Amino acid sequence: MSEVEPPDGRGRWARLCTAGLGGLIGGVVGGLVVVAVISLIKATMDTISGEATWVVVVVPLLGLALAVVVLHQLGLGEATPASGGARPAHPWRTFPPEAIRADITGDVVETAGEEERFPWRLLPIRTLAIFATVGLGGAMGTEAPAAYLGDGTGACLGDRGRRWRRLLRPAALGGGAAGVAALMGLALVGTAYMLEIGRRHRAPLSGERVIAALIGGAVGWAINVAFELNLIRLIVPKIPPVDVLQAVKTALFIGVISGVITALAGSAIDRAKGWRASPRVRLALGGLATAIAALALVAIAAPAAAVGPGGGAILWAENTNPLPLALLAVALLRAAATTAAAAAGGCGGVFVPFLAVGDIAGRVFAPGLGIGNDLAGAAGAAGGIAGGYRLPLTAVAMVVGLGGPRAATLTCLATVAVAFVAGTATWALVDRLLEHAHGREQRRHEEHDQRGDHDQAVGKQAVHRQPP
Repeated sequence: MSEVEPPDGRGRWARLCTAGLGGLIGGVVGGLVVVAVISLIKATMDTISGEATWVVVVVPLLGLALAVVVLHQLGLGEATPASGGARPAHPWRTFPPEAIRADITGDVVETAGEEERFPWRLLPIRTLAIFATVGLGGAMGTEAPAAYLGDGTGACLGDRGRRWRRLLRPAALGGGAAGVAALMGLALVGTAYMLEIGRRHRAPLSGERVIAALIGGAVGWAINVAFELNLIRLIVPKIPPVDVLQAVKTALFIGVISGVITALAGSAIDRAKGWRASPRVRLALGGLATAIAALALVAIAAPAAAVGPGGGAILWAENTNPLPLALLAVALLRAAATTAAAAAGGCGGVFVPFLAVGDIAGRVFAPGLGIGNDLAGAAGAAGGIAGGYRLPLTAVAMVVGLGGPRAATLTCLATVAVAFVAGTATWALVDRLLEHAHGREQRRHEEHDQRGDHDQAVGKQAVHRQPP
């Protein structure tokens, strides 16, 4: 990647204007690219969800297999990093050493604040993998592709030559914000998503970054409105809780269940992405788990509930009034399906699947709490983002952007807080348990090695003591 020029002594207002211009250009171009790709993905996914049961089960598996072939057969790997900034022989399909080729969110995070390092030349090959995974019905989401495609498009625009490089960082950030905002139909969600996820790489919340993200989010929202897009279905709460006690119970129960389930799934997905098994082994085992989850979803819910990031499962929950145990089973199976798709090598996101898991999990408590399914679903969806994806500010932006009665909005905001605490505690507990298990295994190996060394030493002493 080309390097951005060092600071040139321009005043603060000049830098802010440059950031605004970059966010505008990146937002327009990146947002349109995202809308074109995601619209095609959604159309294909909707077609598959209406087909026969065997198609619903088999086609997503074929999509995962195609994604693995694209990334690991068509894609190449560098043996060593290119020296002196030199490009590899095939930059459009050559991945860096040790790269997790399906992890598109990783590129967005690792280059936040340093977008000149974004590997935008890999956009075409990863777009094929995204379409194969998500477009053919895999249990992964479209928000990571939206952020990745928008971010990469902006980085590509800014890497056009010396005069454009000042625009690279804001154009990439604005493109990512516009992509997410166009997908969700909420300007502040695109802005908050890119800024908050960038903090994982300690990207600064400078005035330039905030302006670029705000303009990008506004452009993405404007694209959504102009084209009357309906790329994702979000539940707006309509009936508020009747009193404070009901609101508190709703926030506590739904916050805990949505935060814990999505945090467990998020922890498993993180480890599944970093699984170092061969692509064939990952595809075989992950594909088997995907098929089992799909068959279970078809049996418990409906064929459409097994397709895509979870919109069909939400429609099933809305239209059939299922029992709480059935809802809990579907929420857990949807979480398992997304984990299995990630383990198999699928290329997509988990933000939208966590929206669905949280929504369905929240509905488990709706009858017992005496609240409407719309409030339970909206609170659970926001809790899933705060607890599982660990983006509480983005969840807050989504709740505020969706609106609804004030009491319902406040209940959802309280659910976000509870889910974030519950999810953070769950992540920490899982990490501690796994570290403890790893430590025990390591000590067992050390004791085994020590016994082997001791036995070997005793054997040598016995040989030396034998008379000639």
